[in-house]
Amino acid sequence: MSSSKSADNRFVYREFGNGNSAATERPILELPPQQQNLKVQASRKGRKGKTVTVVSGFQTKPETLADLVKQLKTQCGTGGTVKDNEIEIQGDHKQKILEILTKLGYKAKISGG
Repeated sequence: MSSSKSADNRFVYREFGNGNSAATERPILELPPQQQNLKVQASRKGRKGKTVTVVSGFQTKPETLADLVKQLKTQCGTGGTVKDNEIEIQGDHKQKILEILTKLGYKAKISGG
């Protein structure tokens, strides 16, 4: 017990298993576009009065979302990002984004007023 190696590996309490993060991660289902129901809505909450078009309801991998947000930003000519598995595009582009998503095969509808 005098070696410093065994002292480094000791711990008093660990709440979630042995530190294997793969066991606690949820698997991400990759559904085809025609099986996803997306909501497109304009929002101003928490954005200091700036309007942002939010697309939510995705069940896909982050890489696919990154490609899609890049395409939407280019088509709308504005900035945007992916946050919490939702796409946010700057400005009110509900109708344009709805058209783009339906051309790509997604089932999308405009939500809210």
